[in-house]
Amino acid sequence: MGGFFGVASKEACNLDLFYGTDYHSHLGTRRGGMATYGSDGWKRAIHNIENSPFRTKFEKDVDTMKGNIGIGCISDYDPQPILIQSHLGCFGITTVGKINNADQLIRNLYENGHTHFQSMTNGQINSTELVAALICKKDSFVEGIRYVQSVVEGSMTLLLLTENGIYAARDLLGRTPVVIGKKENAYCVSFESFAYINLGYTDYKELGPGEIVYVTPESVETVSLACEKMRICSFLWVYYGYPTSSYEGVGVEEMRYNCGKLLAQRDDHSIDVDIVAGVPDSGIAHAIGYANESGIPYARPFIKYTPTWPRSFMPTTQSQRNLIARMKLIPVHSLIEDRSLLLIDDSIVRGTQLRETTEFLYQSGAKEVHVRPACPPLLYGCKYLNFSRSKSDLDLITRRIIREWEGDNDVNVLGEYADPNSDRYAAMLEEIRKRQNFTSLRYHRLDDLIKSIGIDACQVCTYCFNGVE
Repeated sequence: MGGFFGVASKEACNLDLFYGTDYHSHLGTRRGGMATYGSDGWKRAIHNIENSPFRTKFEKDVDTMKGNIGIGCISDYDPQPILIQSHLGCFGITTVGKINNADQLIRNLYENGHTHFQSMTNGQINSTELVAALICKKDSFVEGIRYVQSVVEGSMTLLLLTENGIYAARDLLGRTPVVIGKKENAYCVSFESFAYINLGYTDYKELGPGEIVYVTPESVETVSLACEKMRICSFLWVYYGYPTSSYEGVGVEEMRYNCGKLLAQRDDHSIDVDIVAGVPDSGIAHAIGYANESGIPYARPFIKYTPTWPRSFMPTTQSQRNLIARMKLIPVHSLIEDRSLLLIDDSIVRGTQLRETTEFLYQSGAKEVHVRPACPPLLYGCKYLNFSRSKSDLDLITRRIIREWEGDNDVNVLGEYADPNSDRYAAMLEEIRKRQNFTSLRYHRLDDLIKSIGIDACQVCTYCFNGVE
């Protein structure tokens, strides 16, 4: 995943750019970058943020980046923004998305005269440089961005910095958001809607699917109209979005309360528990919603130790992530011992971390641990966004069980496993419950998830739950 922030101002933009980009740190843990343009020309800085947060790594760069126009990003993959010199002029670019047909696009570029790429990440061509090369095939930035939107299979949202302004383009199907903020003498462009509020900006515009705007210190001009069809990622609300964010007018925190409320309504007092708890941090709001609806007290039987373990996916190996997951959560024994707990997490992916959390609750004296994931079972790896480090569908606990039971026929019966009214679905949940050692298990239903969000189902991407593109 990743996030970005851009500023076009009549004055120095460096501080707004620095803090606005920093507010996207929850979306990535590998690299951060900023690029500016002003009277001193182009400036750029990129740092590894795996072991130190963005703000710490970039605080020495801020004073040297005196431009009035700039873009910044947090990235879990490629180093960016990158600077490009081309027949369209010099420009900076940063992207959020996933290119499934990168190999074919690269071959097409080679066959049509493109000789080389400069940036490599883990043996792969930097996807942002690939996007830049595709843009440069056309005679203008707008034509080039439209071309990228038309040929990329997956998703692509981007900011493109020129000497006079910023082009902002939302993915063709709006899978990720782009919002514009405004204050006197400046506009900003952001992935997260909350990132500019404390900087003095107010809401100005949310881009529609495929929309391209050109942002200068004086104005925001739509240079390519929005499309009607939208498939925004539902997982933004469930997990990735920060609680203070809003997408398509729907606040993340409020949506998570709705999730918990509907989970409680499905349970309908059918279980007897002492407290409701959320796995910190993304499960907390869901748990509050459940507690408010059910009347069961909300409590925190374990606390995340944030002073030295503030971020979730810092290591690249699963074993390291599992270790850190254990290190971060500190039990409150007086709230656990001899209690029956209902635990809400945002999702179950591999199942490793939640199983270990359940075990340490039992070891701390819990009588029962009931689990309610805040989304349906994940059955498909995402084709559109890099929101998981999973390399295969078989990394998912659901798919491993289905493969064991169905063999090579698994893909033909996935529809039944996605149906909460089917026998196969019930059997899968019971198997997960036993393997994870939960007292009971009930997932959020897909129809309830859509209801929790509150926008038309055809506008929301639910591919990871039901395989519908």
